Parts: sequence; structure tokens; C-alpha cells
Amino acid sequence: MRVLIHACCANCLIYPLKALRREGMEVWGFFYNPNIHPYTEYVRRREALKEYAERVGLRIIWRDSYDLERFLRAVVFREGNRCQVCYHLRLEATVQVARHGRFDAFTTTLLYSKQQRFQLVSEVGEALGKEYGVPFLLRDFREGWREGIEESKALGLYRQQYCGCIYSEKERFLGKGVKGDEPS
Repeated sequence: MRVLIHACCANCLIYPLKALRREGMEVWGFFYNPNIHPYTEYVRRREALKEYAERVGLRIIWRDSYDLERFLRAVVFREGNRCQVCYHLRLEATVQVARHGRFDAFTTTLLYSKQQRFQLVSEVGEALGKEYGVPFLLRDFREGWREGIEESKALGLYRQQYCGCIYSEKERFLGKGVKGDEPS
């Protein structure tokens, strides 16, 4: 089975990639993250992903455009639902590439992070999969949270301190982060 996995960063990709490969899947990565702010943070995450992908032999499809304005236009006046808007933007781009590339399914590293809203990511992915006719591969990768962190540290990968958007950066400094769903 050929799977396209949306990758927000190298750190969050480590465990899901291993898990999918263990299941015998052919995995390709997809990078599109218009939410990441500032640009220097975007570049650091992109470069860390390039480095990791080369190490593990992962092919990546890059939508490497710093499309911050698109993210901001989509989120403005919807700040309370910004995560849903952000998930939708990134996963819709992923499912479109998956359909065009005739992948069997698509998924995302957003299902790995305990800082993300697992149930919401799942709902958005499932809905987009139905809309575009490409199954959303739902896996709870959070079980590998500690393993992924330890490996990223051992590899010396850049480790970000916030989700990526300007709002999460603000919350990082004010100590008011959005908590992800707890693993079931």
C-alpha cells in the first residue's frame, strides 16, 4: 500500500514512519505547512526534515511555498477554531496530492503529537478522505511519543518549542497552550 504522510516536522515523522514501514507500507512524505511562523522557524523545520529524509531514504513531495498569508486569511476572526482551520488547510493539500499521485491512502504526523487535537485531526482527515475519494489512514501514533523524542535527540535534529503558528508561539510565552486530546 502506498501512503502519503503529511509531515509537520522531522521530529513528529520519526515514529509514524517507522510504524508504517513496519506494516509493510510504501511511504512518501509531503511537506506543506503555511501555518509556521516566523519564516526562520519554517526554514529550520524544513531543513531538519530534509536532513532526516535523506538519512532514512524517504521521498518527499515539497510544496515549499511560505504561504503565511493564506493561513492568516483562513484563520482571522476564527482564532477560536484555528486548529481546525489549520488542520483542514494542510490535510486538504495532502489529500489533493494523494489523489493526483494515486496513493492508496493519506495520513499525517499530526496524529503523533500529544500537543495536537487528535480527535479533531481524525475528523478532518476522515471528512476530506470521503470528499476526495482517498482513504484517511487513521493511526494513533501517540503510543510512540517517547520513542520519537528520544530518537530525535539522539540524531541531533532541531526540536521546535511550539506548534508553529503565531498564536501557539504567543501561548508558548504566556503559558496558555492548547492541550491535545489524551491518548485513549
